[in-house]
Amino acid sequence: MAAVLIAQFLSALADNALLFAAIALVRSQHRPEEWVPLLQEFFVLAFVVLAPFAGPFADALPKGRVMLLSNGLKFFGAGAMLAGAHPLLAYGLVGIGAAAYSPAKYGILSELVGPDRLVKVNSMMEGSTIVAILLGVGSGGWLADRSIDLALWSVLGCYTVAMLANLAIPKLPAVHPGEGLDPRALIVDFVQASWALIKDRDVRFSLACTSLFWGTGATLRLLLVAWTPLALELNDTSTPANLNAAVAVGIALGAALASMWIRLDTVNRVLLPGLLLGPVIIALMRATGLMEAALLLAVIGLCGGLFVVPLNALLQERGHETVGAGHAVAIQNLFENLAMLAMIGLYTLSIPWGINAIQSGTLFGGMVLAGLAILSAVRLFYRAV
Repeated sequence: MAAVLIAQFLSALADNALLFAAIALVRSQHRPEEWVPLLQEFFVLAFVVLAPFAGPFADALPKGRVMLLSNGLKFFGAGAMLAGAHPLLAYGLVGIGAAAYSPAKYGILSELVGPDRLVKVNSMMEGSTIVAILLGVGSGGWLADRSIDLALWSVLGCYTVAMLANLAIPKLPAVHPGEGLDPRALIVDFVQASWALIKDRDVRFSLACTSLFWGTGATLRLLLVAWTPLALELNDTSTPANLNAAVAVGIALGAALASMWIRLDTVNRVLLPGLLLGPVIIALMRATGLMEAALLLAVIGLCGGLFVVPLNALLQERGHETVGAGHAVAIQNLFENLAMLAMIGLYTLSIPWGINAIQSGTLFGGMVLAGLAILSAVRLFYRAV
């Protein structure tokens, strides 16, 4: 677990610093404002396209080696951006590495511990990731305001050390060793695995909730870049990065509380913090002060940590029992990233439509509230009958 956590920490730190370095890069090139959300669209697209292949790839090899190869792809993407490649294409290459990395980093947890400790190790993983996000967004925004090249070189250094940490992860047996990588067979297998998971009521609940949450979260992260100058009259890269760090602080606390308050057999407790997300997002859009915004974003993170961590553990446990944890996380990635593509796409379209960031954020907050109210009602109804 120590080797996994160190590797995840460094990789996540680099991922988050790179986003704000890339945003600063496209702004320095005087690209259209739509390019900021388009960066995330190119990144997320890899998760959708590679969904049938990422899970089997993670299960066919020792997951520590999959993490190593994936960090290598991220390294080359960041290096391409530094060398002057098209920013959207270079960031898309980083997305390919991230898509391959995700099933391995989460799937390895259920191979290291039993179900009774799965929520706890998920909390450890989320906690280390949150610390990495805090340092990544803060340092990425700060470095990019001073030197974009320096920010990119720092990212490359983090990926390099992360790959060294990957080498220290024990070579666990592959879940499905020697599994073929024929595209047609993998697509058929992915569809069958997806159907097997979706038939499970708990999996449907987890997928729907986490997809709605991460779709909105990814959009809100980009909205802050446009919202900060509009609402707070601050035009640097550091401020929206630091506001994202406030969300990370909240998620870290929420993840810690989730490990103490919520178990797999009490997972319905996530409904309360989930239902609070929408109203707090709407309140954030009306904030006019930096401290007020930071506090509301920390509350959003707190609710998000309590909401998402147990749902991730629930899906991993169901997946480990049926189609393999790597397959399950890849299927989860598909649904969550389809939601991100759709919601970031709506935000991208809203820019030329003349809808400002405050209006867009209010609409997304309303969508979260309405969506989770429906999901909560369905969940409680089925439990009652």
